[in-house]
Order: sequence, then structure tokens, then C-alpha cells
Amino acid sequence: MASGDVTSVAKAKYLQIADDLAGQIKTGALAAGAAVPSESELMERYGVASGTVRKAVAELRTMQLIETHHGRGSFVRSRPPVQRKSSDRFRRSHRKAGKAAYLAEAEQSGGKPSVAVLFIGPTEAPEGIADRLGVAVGTKVLARKRRYFRDGVPTEEATSYLPWDVVKDIPEMFSENPGGGGIYARLEENGYGLVEFTETVRARLATKAEAASLALSPGSPVIHLVRNAISGGERVVEVCDTIMAADQFVLDYRFPAGD
Repeated sequence: MASGDVTSVAKAKYLQIADDLAGQIKTGALAAGAAVPSESELMERYGVASGTVRKAVAELRTMQLIETHHGRGSFVRSRPPVQRKSSDRFRRSHRKAGKAAYLAEAEQSGGKPSVAVLFIGPTEAPEGIADRLGVAVGTKVLARKRRYFRDGVPTEEATSYLPWDVVKDIPEMFSENPGGGGIYARLEENGYGLVEFTETVRARLATKAEAASLALSPGSPVIHLVRNAISGGERVVEVCDTIMAADQFVLDYRFPAGD
């Protein structure tokens, strides 16, 4: 048998093992949070070498079905349903109903949303953010950093940056709970009517810190989304820098077809 045929057979075997384990996960035979059988157990069960087992487990990680923790082993991922991030989440009617964008969209996914506030306070505008806000790097701005959960599982982490002159006289902006409708409702109540949102989206691999924050396996993909909130006069009154677990979101937009 040619060496190329050997490689093909070996690849087929690890994919067969991965498919078998994936089927057990999807049917619930391997339940969410359950430990994946050890390397030695899988070697004995399937009659293969350790290298084949490792490739099969790596394939399951790529499929986002399991997560591996150093020193503890691999476990079936316990993730909530996929959530759509629609352009409709910023409708003014949601704010008037007292719903911030995250709560409005999480309700549609059927999950139970919650949020942990990680930091609120003055900070220096970092490069990139400063450019979007139209201020010099290092200018004093307000930062609001949050981590969002559905069904107790972290799904995204976001930091809002707001110009200091805009927020300094809006006390709710410095509170963990800014009130119904979130910070956008407070901006509009204080004369900063929002007329447009723009978003820049890219996909990349999570950093170690991001993987830890969102309980992701090393090398998992994330969606990096940066949004400008623009008020009348074309002033950017907020920049939101968001990292999302890529397997948990579908970006769903609509926009006019005319000029």
C-alpha cells in the first residue's frame, strides 16, 4: 500500500471516531458537562493508537462540541442556544419599552439573560477607540465593561467608551444599572438623539484572556465587533468594543437597497 493510502486510512479512522463521539453528544449519551472518555479508554474502545485518538478529540474541539481544561481533561460543552444579533435590536421601541439591546435579543433566543458589570469609571481612550470618538489618544472617557450570560454561560464581553463631556452630568451612566432601556435611553433623554449605528465585524481566534473570560477552549473562534453610536450632528457618543463566542451568534442584518 502506498504511503498516501496509509495517510488516507488514518485520517478516515480519526474522523470515524470523531463522528461516533459527536453522535453520542448530540443524542445525549454523552451529556452536557460530562467528561469525554480518557485517551487510554478511547484507544482501547476503538483499537487505535494515541495519535489517532488525539486527532479525533481535536476534531471535536474544532466542531465546538467539547472544551479541554489543562490537567482536568475534556468535557462536553454546555452552551445555550444560538442567539441572533439583528439590526432590529437597536429599535427605539425597545428602549421605550425599557429593554436594552441585549435583553431584547436574548428574549428572542429563549435563553435566560444576565449581566455582570466588571468596571465602570474614567479611563484613557485607547488607540482606535479614540479615533472613532474623534478625540486624542489618552483623553479621559468613561468606560463601562460588562460580561453577558445566557443560562449562566458567558457568551460575550463588551466595553462601552463614552465622551466625558457627554456623560459627566448623567449620573445613571456611572451606575451598574443605568435604568430601563440602558445607556442609549439615557443618552436620548439627555438630548443625544441617536440617528445611526455603524458596526465593524471581524472573526479571529480568541486570546488566552478572552478564552478564559468566555469559558472557551484554547484556539476557539470569536467575533470581534466594534460599534459606533451616532447622534444628531454626526457625533459619535459611544463606541462599544465587543468580543463574542463565535459559535453562539448569528449576525443578521437588514439594510435598504436604495442609495
